[in-house]
Amino acid sequence: MSRPPRLCSCANIVAYGVRCECQRAQDRQRKAGHDRRRPPARERGYDHEWRKARLAYLAEHPHCRMCSAPATTVDHIIRHRGDRALFWNRANWQPLCAPCHNRIKQRIERGNSR
Repeated sequence: MSRPPRLCSCANIVAYGVRCECQRAQDRQRKAGHDRRRPPARERGYDHEWRKARLAYLAEHPHCRMCSAPATTVDHIIRHRGDRALFWNRANWQPLCAPCHNRIKQRIERGNSR
């Protein structure tokens, strides 16, 4: 049985489980504002030295820790938040594929960050 459509706060009728265009626009605005306030990657430590270390780590750990797909990202298990010692601590690194990093890990962090 399918669920009935719902009425969005902007008065548009939206199918169940679908986000209204006004909600997607609000998300884009919120994310753009966050990106404007965020320092560039280089200032957060992701420089040439990091790129070399990342490639070496991925060569040693080629599979995603969550799903065993080819790893493309070196993730910090515990957010470093500018702590250089934690940033460079290889015990705090894990190999992830892009889908696991961009979806699963981000969802985990959002749940644990509050």
